[in-house]
Amino acid sequence: MTAVDLAEVRPCLEGVIPAMVATTAADGTPNVAYISQVYYVDEGHVALSFQFFNKTRQNLLAHPRSTLLVLNPLNAVFYRLHLRYLRTEEEGPVFESMKAQLAGIASHTGMAEVFRLRGSDIHEVIEVERLPQEPLAEPLPLPPAPPAALAVLRRASARLSSARSLGAVLEATLDVLENELAMPHAMLLILDAASQRLYTVASRGYATSGVGSEIALGDGVIGVAARERTPVRIGHMASAYLYSRAMRDSLVSGDGSVPAGTDIPYPGLSEPHSQLAVPLLSAGRVTGVLFVESPLDLRFSYEDEDLLVALGGQLGAVIDLMQASETVCAEEETASAAATAAPVPAGPALRVRHYRSNDSVFVNNSYLIKGVAGAILWKLLQDGQRQGRSEFTNRELRLDASLRLPDVADNLEARLLLLHRRLAEQCPQLRIQKTGRGCFRFEALRPVELEEVAA
Repeated sequence: MTAVDLAEVRPCLEGVIPAMVATTAADGTPNVAYISQVYYVDEGHVALSFQFFNKTRQNLLAHPRSTLLVLNPLNAVFYRLHLRYLRTEEEGPVFESMKAQLAGIASHTGMAEVFRLRGSDIHEVIEVERLPQEPLAEPLPLPPAPPAALAVLRRASARLSSARSLGAVLEATLDVLENELAMPHAMLLILDAASQRLYTVASRGYATSGVGSEIALGDGVIGVAARERTPVRIGHMASAYLYSRAMRDSLVSGDGSVPAGTDIPYPGLSEPHSQLAVPLLSAGRVTGVLFVESPLDLRFSYEDEDLLVALGGQLGAVIDLMQASETVCAEEETASAAATAAPVPAGPALRVRHYRSNDSVFVNNSYLIKGVAGAILWKLLQDGQRQGRSEFTNRELRLDASLRLPDVADNLEARLLLLHRRLAEQCPQLRIQKTGRGCFRFEALRPVELEEVAA
């Protein structure tokens, strides 16, 4: 047996192969049981999930010493950890991280009550032993080393800092994921604080972009990561499939909050084997989620998680900065915009119907968009038809009370980007073009017939 650092054991704590914990009662009677979750806290501590008041729990309270047996799924090496129970945490970052992972495992499986985390049992790691292999057994070879994380982050930082628009920031992020990290299936979602839903603004690697598709807080890996403000990573088939199905079902069946006919299909893989969702945080707020997935088992490691958390921190701050920098055009640009008339459209008319109840917009009876982005589109269409306008500013949208933008973190630039991409995909006869900082042009290339429905 060889004594090693806890860092060597981190691949064993992925939840792929259940760990076994041995405890003793006050009278010395031993007990061995499987444990649902072993969480790496730091170089000297791990946390075990407390879900049930069972024999293991009773023994720990009576006699705090225990032994944990874990297996590295990458090379089949066993490790034995000697632990001392210290305390149970029912709040804080460790508890929230474990709670998010456990909530993901139970998401839409009917096991939410069974898998509910009561607390995180913090244990001091007294000693870690690497157990000897069988005489004729050879450890499995380790997978190839991943790209150097700091070098990737440096190049990603350079890409993000040189981007001049929100769209360029999102595309630069997807480029880094695909070309630097070999993560070709990815999407970026922005949180709408008012509705407590996340909407897709960019994606890569899917048959359809899914721009505008929505996920509620708490649904699947993406929703849990946003709600609990912590990364959620899954590496094996059973759980990953259920997460994808949960997100799809939430869009198909819904809970009554999403009207029929106004859902955009979620673009995820049909059978993902690995998923990783990282919340984007800025100034203490969740602004969105960075999500990657793969058809391969165990595709994302804790090193990948650490790298994407660092990238997500910068991305969240850049998104906030981009939104703030798009506040207003220069005065001369505003004056020029007011004097510019829209081009004369030609061809068959587009029949545009707006439902006031949820600001959903249909073009020729096909659903296009809803919510704040739908309200913005309806304003642009009305102003174009009534006043002949084609030039607009972000500032006037923020001051328009009819759009019902939130006072803080309105995500206007993200909503305009969402509208731009939905129009490009579904209705190219209506288009938005950026003309300057905080300025854009809206053009209708066909005549438009507007109809508003009150309910």
